[in-house]
Amino acid sequence: MLTSILHRATGLALVVGAVLVAAWLVAIGLTASGCCPQAYTLFLSFAASPFGLFIWFGLSLAGFIHLTGGIRHLIWDMGLGFELKSANALSWWGLILGIALTVGFWAVLLATGKVVL
Repeated sequence: MLTSILHRATGLALVVGAVLVAAWLVAIGLTASGCCPQAYTLFLSFAASPFGLFIWFGLSLAGFIHLTGGIRHLIWDMGLGFELKSANALSWWGLILGIALTVGFWAVLLATGKVVL
């Protein structure tokens, strides 16, 4: 039940992420058009702030947990993993894998200097 609720909640969080990506694109457009030359710099200052990095980390966690939940649903669509023990195992592995992928993703970002704390 928890992973079903998390799958829906992460889907909603990803909608918020889509709004942030749209804001990023608007900032690029405003800067490129010359209408508001500081729009992109303002967006980047928010995105690189500790709060902004916290938001991006949360969105990446939501994305990876939603991805693993979707894979679980694909397995179920094939008619596999419906037994209680298998369903619980798939749920736990999906959560663990989602967290591990998020930590690995951010480790790579930090190690390559793409994100600086």
